[in-house]
Amino acid sequence: QVQLVESGGGLVQAGGSLRLSCAVSGSLFSINAMGWYRQAPGKQRELVAAISGGSTNYGDSVKGRFTISRDNAKNTVYLQMNSLKPEDTAVYYCNAGIRYSNYWGQGTQVTVSS
Repeated sequence: QVQLVESGGGLVQAGGSLRLSCAVSGSLFSINAMGWYRQAPGKQRELVAAISGGSTNYGDSVKGRFTISRDNAKNTVYLQMNSLKPEDTAVYYCNAGIRYSNYWGQGTQVTVSS
């Protein structure tokens, strides 16, 4: 059974940094794309960043502030978040594409105080 376990969320002041991690276990197949999404109260889930092979993709609101990276040997994806803003407050979800399915983590709360 595939599991995605996120860590690294928390409370930080505006301008601060956090690093999220997501470890994937239980997969019999290689992982294709991995990414981070977020959902704020009353809003739709949105793409934060994704990585596939050597390519990365970022949501417009986080470009230049967030960096996604991946350790294939550890089946882990990271999200380094710098210059955090109150509007970055949301539950952050890890996503992994494996074969023909998408898998999601349970989410980790990120709260940025002004």
